[in-house]
Amino acid sequence: MSDTSAVVAARYRALLMRRPAAERPLMGCAMFDTARALMHAGLGDPTGTDRSADMRVQLFLRTYGTDFDAATRTRIVAHLRSRV
Repeated sequence: MSDTSAVVAARYRALLMRRPAAERPLMGCAMFDTARALMHAGLGDPTGTDRSADMRVQLFLRTYGTDFDAATRTRIVAHLRSRV
């Protein structure tokens, strides 16, 4: 679902494609970093310095939790909790 008209979406894509190829992945990385900082803040860690197992689990679930079935999600969470 999108509330963006096809004309605006096409214009936006054309503008993105005018960027140098090496710059486009960097833009995606910067957007992910921003989203991660917002998630940290939303989880009560505004400085983004909490590296606890609980924070790793919360960040994983918020970022990728719906991308995995319950069994896989449980295995990943167990792994994140077991890391030092």
